[in-house]
Amino acid sequence: MDRRSFIRKAGVTGVGAAAAAATLAAPAIAQSNPKVTWRLASSFPKSLDTIYGGAEVFSKMLSEATDGNFQIQVFAAGELVPGLQAADATTAGTVEACHTVAYYYWGKDPTWALGAAVPFSLNARGMNAWHYHGGGIDLFNEFLATQGLFGLPGGNTGVQMGGWFRKEINTVADLSGLKMRIGGFAGKVVQKLGVVPQQIAGGDIYPALEKGTIDAAEWVGPYDDEKLGFYKVAPYYYYPGWWEGGPTVHLMFNKAKYDELSPAYKSLLRTAAQAADANMLQKYDYLNPAAVKRLVAGGAKLRPFSQEIMAACFEKANEVYAEMEASNAPFKKIWESIKGFRKEHYLWAQVAEYNYDTFMMVQQRNGKL
Repeated sequence: MDRRSFIRKAGVTGVGAAAAAATLAAPAIAQSNPKVTWRLASSFPKSLDTIYGGAEVFSKMLSEATDGNFQIQVFAAGELVPGLQAADATTAGTVEACHTVAYYYWGKDPTWALGAAVPFSLNARGMNAWHYHGGGIDLFNEFLATQGLFGLPGGNTGVQMGGWFRKEINTVADLSGLKMRIGGFAGKVVQKLGVVPQQIAGGDIYPALEKGTIDAAEWVGPYDDEKLGFYKVAPYYYYPGWWEGGPTVHLMFNKAKYDELSPAYKSLLRTAAQAADANMLQKYDYLNPAAVKRLVAGGAKLRPFSQEIMAACFEKANEVYAEMEASNAPFKKIWESIKGFRKEHYLWAQVAEYNYDTFMMVQQRNGKL
């Protein structure tokens, strides 16, 4: 065979083979990363960049991991549906996903609240340990499946503050008749002590406090509370938020839509959710210290709840749990799991963590840090 003819033919074959390979490879890539476009309804306004931003972090990670093929567009509270209806819209299929706090829906069934936070339960580390390693995700999803949903932790604020009050609260008697915005079924607990609980979305709290429609409100903690300006109309800032020791913010998905995803996309979705979950807590831990200092400088008056109030609330919370366990089997199943781990978690927490943190706090107060 002529040498130049052989080279010419071989070159054509090589180029043709490469083109053929590219043609064959494209469908394989497309099949592994199919185009998926979802909408997500947040329960939070864009102004709360940390808690609202959790959904954006999640969406960005999914998009980057799939070369832009898995897109979730995030909508703030009120853009598609009201903030407190985000889960309902996801169940109905109006949107494919939502970013919300499960205790917002406790009125339909108190079991909702257990996936997020309930009074005198676990702190943030404890909730994450229970969710990821204590079977919490699976237990809660047994319940969510009855609502047409699949959920994953998508953020945590850490222990929250006890809220903003227009007047000082020193004794249990001071709670009587107090109109307070308080999320979840913590309202059912304080109601036993005379409080009149109000369920109000985040963006509506300030005007309600300003007009005197409510006397007090809890929201999250220093960084978010500062943005909403509560200190201007209710200066007494109480702690701790015993009803939210470590509230989980959930990413929830329409179960039918979630089930349609490929195994690879389900795995990526779980990974992105867990990353967003960790990121939110880390960001709050970084931003809250400076925020609380600014609030105090601006006139906020920090106050601890008295031990009288804390003890009375603990007692009433246990009464509520006993009532719910007696009448609600799904609630009892999940709450028994949380209670079992809670006992062990606080046994361990008082050994190394408590002693190390206490020592370091003393050094901080002595001006040595």
